[in-house]
Amino acid sequence: MRNNILTIMRKELTRFFTDRRLVLSVLVLPGLMIYLLYSFMGSAMGDLFSAEEDYTPLVHMIHAPESVSFMAEEAGMLVNRNNPEEKETLLSLVETKQADLLAVFPEDFEAQIAAYIPGQGTAANIELYYNAASPESSEAYSLFFSLLDAYEDTLANKFDINREVQSNLATEKDAAGLTFSSMLPLLLMVFLFSGCVSVAPESIAGEKERGSIATLLVTPMGRGQLAVGKVLSLGIIALLSGASSFLGTMLSLPKLMGEAAAMLDASVYSATDYAMLFLVIASTVLVLVSIIAVLSAFAKTVKEASTMVMPLMIVNMLIGVSAMFGSAQTDAFWYCIPLYNSVQCMSAIFAFRMDVSCILITLAVNLAFAALMTVVLRRLFNSEAVMFSR
Repeated sequence: MRNNILTIMRKELTRFFTDRRLVLSVLVLPGLMIYLLYSFMGSAMGDLFSAEEDYTPLVHMIHAPESVSFMAEEAGMLVNRNNPEEKETLLSLVETKQADLLAVFPEDFEAQIAAYIPGQGTAANIELYYNAASPESSEAYSLFFSLLDAYEDTLANKFDINREVQSNLATEKDAAGLTFSSMLPLLLMVFLFSGCVSVAPESIAGEKERGSIATLLVTPMGRGQLAVGKVLSLGIIALLSGASSFLGTMLSLPKLMGEAAAMLDASVYSATDYAMLFLVIASTVLVLVSIIAVLSAFAKTVKEASTMVMPLMIVNMLIGVSAMFGSAQTDAFWYCIPLYNSVQCMSAIFAFRMDVSCILITLAVNLAFAALMTVVLRRLFNSEAVMFSR
C-alpha cells in the first residue's frame, strides 16, 4: 500500500517539476510578482505618507515656560504661544489636520516641578495633542515628545506627559490600522489557497479532461491509495507555492511598510513558534487541497473546476479577514472548525499568545477533516458516473 501511494506521489511530483511552465507559473512568478508589486507600492506610498524632508514642525503651546520654548526653537521647531481660550479651536485644527501639535502645560508648571518630590503626590502633567493620520503631525509629536522626555530626565522625573489623556485626535476611520499580527493570517490563507487552486484542478479535472484518469483507475491499486497519493503530493506542491508567495511578501515588507516593518523582525519569534506555525500551515494545506480535489472530481474540465472552487475562495478570504477583528479565540470549540481554527492559531502565534492545546486540537481536526475528504475522493474515484461523465 505504501509503495502505491509513493508511486502516485512520485508521478505527480515528477509531472509538476518536469513541466517548466507549471514551475514558473506556480513557484517562481507568484513570489517574484508580489515582491515587485509590493516594493513599487511601498516606494509610492512612502512618498505619499511621509513628511517632506524640509518640513519644520510647528508646535502650539499654552502656558509653556520660556525654558521649554527655547529648547524647542533650539531643536529647529517653530513655536506659537497661545492663550488658554484658544484650546478648543486648536484641538479642532489638529483634528482636521490644519495644525500639527498642541502642547498644554499646567499654568504654574515651573512652580509645580520645583515643589514636586518624586514618589509623593501627583506630578505636573503635560498634554500633547496630535493627529496620527497626518505624517506631519505624527512627526511633530515624536520630536517634541523626545525633547520633553530628555528634559524630564534632567529634572529627575518631576513631571508626566499625557497622563490619562487621549492625545491622538485622528478620527477612528483615519487612524484605524491593521497590525501585522492580524494581516499575516489573511495573507497566508490567500497564498495557501492560491497554491492549492493552481495545482489541484489540473491534477484531477485535468486528467479527466485528457482521459488519462481512466488509465490510473484500471491499474491494480486501491482507489483509496490513489486518493491519498494525490492529496499528499498536491499538498507538497501547494505548500511550496504558498512559501514562494509568502517569501516575496516578507522580502518586500521593508519597502512596503517602511519603519513599521521592524515589528515583523523574525528574531522575535522562537523556534517553537516557527515549528507550530509550520504544522498549522501544513495541516491547512491538506484541508484546502482535499476540498478542492473533491470539487474537481465533480468537474468535467479544468475551467469548470476553477469555477466550482470560487465560492471556497470567498469563504477562505472571509475566514482570513476574521483575524483582523479582536484577538484569537480562547474557547476550544472554535478550534474544531476547519480553516477558521488555522486562522485563530496563526493569529495567536503572531501575537505571542500561542496555546499549545488549541494548536493540538487544530492539527487533529484538520487532519481528520482532510482524511474525511480523502475518503470522499476515494468514493468518487469508485463512481463511474462521476469519473467518466461527459
